[in-house]
Amino acid sequence: MLNYEELMSKAKEAYNNSYAPYSKFCVGAALITDDGSLYTGCNIENASYGATNCAERTAIFKAVSEGHRKISVIAVAAKDGSTAYPCGMCLQVMNEFMKDGRILLEEKGQLISYALSELLPHGFDL
Repeated sequence: MLNYEELMSKAKEAYNNSYAPYSKFCVGAALITDDGSLYTGCNIENASYGATNCAERTAIFKAVSEGHRKISVIAVAAKDGSTAYPCGMCLQVMNEFMKDGRILLEEKGQLISYALSELLPHGFDL
């Protein structure tokens, strides 16, 4: 199993595959499922903006499409070095598949680990 630093490194590798011709904001994500499987994703923009997909959701959807329903941890990194906090849509998707998981971000070279409830205190379920 990868440690947090190695997982963040995988997220940074993933942002190199970003398709961000409009915002120029390249983001990568790497996650570990409950059985130890690794999935990565990058942001993919579209001229219609609404069809754009964030790195976090790309990685989560890849994992879910392969049959995984529980994610333990996700790392998110921006190529420009800024702290890449997940957007509201990504947080709500995380609420579906990683309620008890950790979210790893990097701020000024330091890894920060958040519980989902810290970033999405009032997520909803059906």
